[in-house]
Amino acid sequence: MSEPSVRANSLPAPAVALLRALHDALSLPLPGLTDADERAYHVLMHDRASQARIILECVLIDGHELGPAAERLSTWTAEEPVNYTPWTDSRGAV
Repeated sequence: MSEPSVRANSLPAPAVALLRALHDALSLPLPGLTDADERAYHVLMHDRASQARIILECVLIDGHELGPAAERLSTWTAEEPVNYTPWTDSRGAV
């Protein structure tokens, strides 16, 4: 038996906010070609993934409310902006 389809626009606003916060935390631009950019990208991705995991555990295991959890993750994300040079393709469209 298949479950009914559920779309984000049918979810309560706090659930959508948490999904958006998770997306924003984990959507990082690819790093430039230097070793320093690669390292900075991996450190930032690791930190943000750890924070996302903490938030999910608080919501799923400890029963925290979705809205405040989304706000906390968004705050953490804003406090750790991209600190490396993102990759750009200077060759133009293919």
